[in-house]
Amino acid sequence: QVQVVESGGGLVQIGGSPRLSCAASGRTFSAYHMGWFRQAPGKEREFVAAINNGGGSTYYGNSVKGRFTISRDNANNAVYLQMNILKPEDTAVYYCAARDGGYYWSPVSSNTYDYWGRGTQVTVSS
Repeated sequence: QVQVVESGGGLVQIGGSPRLSCAASGRTFSAYHMGWFRQAPGKEREFVAAINNGGGSTYYGNSVKGRFTISRDNANNAVYLQMNILKPEDTAVYYCAARDGGYYWSPVSSNTYDYWGRGTQVTVSS
């Protein structure tokens, strides 16, 4: 079992560059693939970014590619989402998720993740 807790959200100005953090506890963090998803009011959950357990492969949703960067620190059981050039349409609740590396994993598919945090709100305003 893995527990994940997001932090770093809040009210951000257009063009801002906040960094979200996801702290994981429980089983060996380095065994897990990690992902970030987001959900805006009235919309479906959307894939944002993912990173494999070794940190060597990253994946991004089209709407954030080139602006967001995912990274992980296996020594400190954390994954990060650096968000740059924020736009109003980035406003959403951002969720961190984990997938056991011993199982099939589709980075962009929320239903292949086992463990989810409660989310952190990011609101982009002028």
